[in-house]
Amino acid sequence: MNFVYPSFLWGLLALAIPIIIHLFYFRRFKKVYFTNVKFLKEVKEETSSKSKLKHLLVLLSRLLAVAALVLAFAQPFIPLEEAAIKQGKKAVSLFVDNSFSMSSMSQDVPLLEKAKQRATEIVKAYSVEDQFQILTNDFEGRHQRLVSKEDALSLIEEVKLTHAVKDMTKSLLRQKQALNSADAEHKFSYLISDFQKNITDITEQELADTTLEVTLVPLQSVQKRNISVDSCWFEAPVRMLNQTNPLIIKISNLSDEDADDVRINLTLDNQVKPLGNLSVKANSFAYDTVNVTILKTGWHEANITITDFPVQFDDSYYFTFEVLPKINILTVNGAYSNKYLDAVFKSNPYFKVTNQNSGKLDYSKFTDFQLIILNELKTVSSGLAAELLQFTKNGGNVLVFPAKNSTISSYTSFLSSFKANEFEQFETKVRSVSYINTDEFIYNDVFERIAENIKLPETKGNFRMTRYGSRGEEVILRYRDGSSYLGKYKVGQGSLYVCSAPLDVKLNSLAQSGEIFVPLLYKMSISTGKDMQIAYVIGKDNLLETANKSSDAEMVYKLKGKEDEFIPEQKSVGPKTILSINNQVKEAGYYKLFLEKDKILNEYAFNYDRKESKMDYFSEKELEEITGKNAVVIKSNENTDFTELIGERSMGKVYWKWCIIAALIFLLIEIFLIKFWKT
Repeated sequence: MNFVYPSFLWGLLALAIPIIIHLFYFRRFKKVYFTNVKFLKEVKEETSSKSKLKHLLVLLSRLLAVAALVLAFAQPFIPLEEAAIKQGKKAVSLFVDNSFSMSSMSQDVPLLEKAKQRATEIVKAYSVEDQFQILTNDFEGRHQRLVSKEDALSLIEEVKLTHAVKDMTKSLLRQKQALNSADAEHKFSYLISDFQKNITDITEQELADTTLEVTLVPLQSVQKRNISVDSCWFEAPVRMLNQTNPLIIKISNLSDEDADDVRINLTLDNQVKPLGNLSVKANSFAYDTVNVTILKTGWHEANITITDFPVQFDDSYYFTFEVLPKINILTVNGAYSNKYLDAVFKSNPYFKVTNQNSGKLDYSKFTDFQLIILNELKTVSSGLAAELLQFTKNGGNVLVFPAKNSTISSYTSFLSSFKANEFEQFETKVRSVSYINTDEFIYNDVFERIAENIKLPETKGNFRMTRYGSRGEEVILRYRDGSSYLGKYKVGQGSLYVCSAPLDVKLNSLAQSGEIFVPLLYKMSISTGKDMQIAYVIGKDNLLETANKSSDAEMVYKLKGKEDEFIPEQKSVGPKTILSINNQVKEAGYYKLFLEKDKILNEYAFNYDRKESKMDYFSEKELEEITGKNAVVIKSNENTDFTELIGERSMGKVYWKWCIIAALIFLLIEIFLIKFWKT
């Protein structure tokens, strides 16, 4: 048998105190006169022997009580064969997984509450002289240092669920950094988690550090069922006013059982609209499409919700979108404006066309337009080419109709900057368009089927174009001989469209082919810019983009949520401003961007990361296989006392509790002897 504090054994000398008291205890007798003393000697002998026995038993119980109490302070233990005795100061780091997956139920309480209970029991198993680190997924500053036992217990009580989720290797690295700053002889790491497979990336090699003893404490949910709103998006990149806008919703079933009648609701601008029920197969997903009609311009807040229990962080999906009051189109004319272009947009008040001569352009106004059309320019200046390239990279669309007498070298320089195929020579030859790319956005929903008598464009003259396969041209309309009539080039966040023929009706019948010309211009206009992101992920999307509206260097952008407001880091880059969130968004919901009070510039919707939606965990056996002999996996049940378990693992079988119980028993025996044994 060994002792944690053998110096307390000197307390056994206190056993001499009751012995001394017993030996020198003399009781004074009172004289009593009897009329008859015939039987006095016999009674006296019998009473004296009983009294001596009682005093000896009382003395023995006192000695045993004192001895048991001294042994309790010395903390006796018997080392187990597999337990290494580690005496001296210890540094202990506990990682308590507080991600959303820990909201699953363990018997009658959430896993997080069970994790906090385990962490408390582990801390109590160590001495008050030891140092502790309490680490969570939040990686807060106060969790990066070692604290006392009392402070550690307080930090455990304050642990709450969080949106943050970290890979297990990152948490282990933070533990090592804190433990390396300790001056303790022995260092211990505890990882208390449900060990979801998508975050548990530790391997046997990463646990090879012999100076650190790593212990895994797995907690398992009794229910592995979860339905999630995975995401949603609009079918078209631009939302149209007073028109049907198809919204596609993706629902995921992350369990082994089929989910029937999942109720879906859409909340649009605080108006709840039930969308019906959807059935989703086990470990699969399903799509639903809802038609959204928007009746007013400006920013809109929307939310897709389902009802699911117990994991609910992924039951809502927030998104925002803007409906512009107008689609602005700029036509840059070489000589005269084209009446056909004006006529197409004039019939729809939602589109506003501005005609300007190529020599009178204000480049700073380009950001106000969604589509720029070059209408038969003879030359494209280097300045205009550079501005159009930047406009396209930032999300605008450019449509080019060359002039018959265009300067080839000018267009070569312009098109090469876009990495597009270039013009060669102008050929006066009749050609007919025979192919429409209905897979591309421009025509993908225009025709249910292409009629045989459809009037396709015909040209009497066009530029022959180079064919560089590496230029990434996507053909929209193609001649019968296989050459390109209208091609698309993706440039940054926008697109360049190049027609090989002038728009002049004397050379090109496109403007007279209404079923081809009208949807071509409409779809190019509404597909301008990148497909605007309607939702962001907390912790992942830390960069936002907005138009640069600041005219004063002292004016700053502010983001305001439901309960909090903060100033993001901001950097102006030409016509746009980049906002850095730096993990300041903590709650899912809507966040409004302000530059001036009460004037909303933009709205952003943030959702929790769906990384933990799948309830797929490593079992105790799988964890043992992954970690090998470099970590200990504690197998326990609901009733396991971790304070006792950790104590036995670090020292062996401890007996101080039994010593205290024995001391109490011997004291009770003493009281019983004194009170109830009458001599």
